Amino acid sequence: MDWRCERNTRAMLAWIVLGKRTRRMTQNLDVMTMPEFLEARYGSDHLKMISAVMIFVFLLPYSASVFKGLGHLFESTFKVSYDFALIVLVGITGLYLILGGYFAVTLTDFIQGIIMLAGATAMVIVLVYKAGGPAEAVTNVAKNYAEHVPPETRPSLLTIGSLVFMTSFGTWGLPQMVQKFYAIKDEKVIGKATVITTIFSLIIGVAAYSAGSLSHVFFDLESVPRLDSGGINFDLIMPTLLANYLPEFLLAVIMLLVLSASMSSLASMILVSSSAITIDLYKGYLNPDVSEKTSLILIRVLSGVFIICSYAISKMQVGFIVTLMSLSWGVLSGGFMAPYILGIFWKRVTKAGAYAGLFTGAGLAILLFFVLGPENSPLASSIAMIAPFIVVPLVSLVTPKMDGAIIETAFRKPQP
Repeated sequence: MDWRCERNTRAMLAWIVLGKRTRRMTQNLDVMTMPEFLEARYGSDHLKMISAVMIFVFLLPYSASVFKGLGHLFESTFKVSYDFALIVLVGITGLYLILGGYFAVTLTDFIQGIIMLAGATAMVIVLVYKAGGPAEAVTNVAKNYAEHVPPETRPSLLTIGSLVFMTSFGTWGLPQMVQKFYAIKDEKVIGKATVITTIFSLIIGVAAYSAGSLSHVFFDLESVPRLDSGGINFDLIMPTLLANYLPEFLLAVIMLLVLSASMSSLASMILVSSSAITIDLYKGYLNPDVSEKTSLILIRVLSGVFIICSYAISKMQVGFIVTLMSLSWGVLSGGFMAPYILGIFWKRVTKAGAYAGLFTGAGLAILLFFVLGPENSPLASSIAMIAPFIVVPLVSLVTPKMDGAIIETAFRKPQP
């Protein structure tokens, strides 16, 4: 429960801490993407180019992790091969996004949210009921956890803490997450959005962690899904649990729930990635006079390329879902979070400081991913997110100040 409250608090704090400041500065600088923000805030064309490439490349593992989770869920539910499930999902995503574009994303988000809330609540109620009720479920989870996860195999407090930190604060630097603050039309809606986001995160967080905990009731060491090597296949635990213990009707709702949530995430990632290359890189550097129609076509083409690349990574089975997600979050949040957050609060951040933070975060995430090993990827990502908050101020204090005109524009207060 502490983890769930922690994540819920982070969702609330993101709106309280970042919402108003981000909205004002992006309005002042007339920007709509993370690369545009970095370019305008720090007066650097190269920051825009580098960040655009980073977004396209390192959102691929994140997207692949979503395809991977969906593939395993379809595999367990419909008893089809993982490869066939991926092909179907790629086709659905392509039609949904390439043909519908941004309109399709915004039109369905509200409906998806309602489905997620209703389905997640029903899922937990049914699983708790089949586990014997709340009291018996809690007792059995506590008893079976000791058998399923002996003390010598349990993750350390450092590992758990880094995973909680990464999943709580990591979103503060992800471009597809931060971008929602750019589009705020009126600061008055920030309060309402904070309340709604907090409630939504609380319900979804409780449902997700509760369902995961209940796996200790429904599985034993003999029946848990296994890899060909004999190890536990953690990616298949939840799909197998849902397929075996939920009624068919509710399973269909949960499938729709997961598909809706995943499509929303995929759409955000793909649009941000393809837009980064089309608008921030191609139009920003290679062909400034490109027409809007051509830009739209290029975004659709790059969306298709992104989907195909994500499919290829998910088919390679390069690691567990959390491993792929951690790599993306480490590089992008590690690279962007400090220049972004410090940049909206502190006038003294310099161009050199922003560069130092970007390269420190992204570089540490990649280096530590291989040095510490994929099993410690949340720790590697957490270190990569924290380190730039030390590096950026230190470098900024010993390097030339920003142009006063840029600072004045960026921190201009709104007119009453």
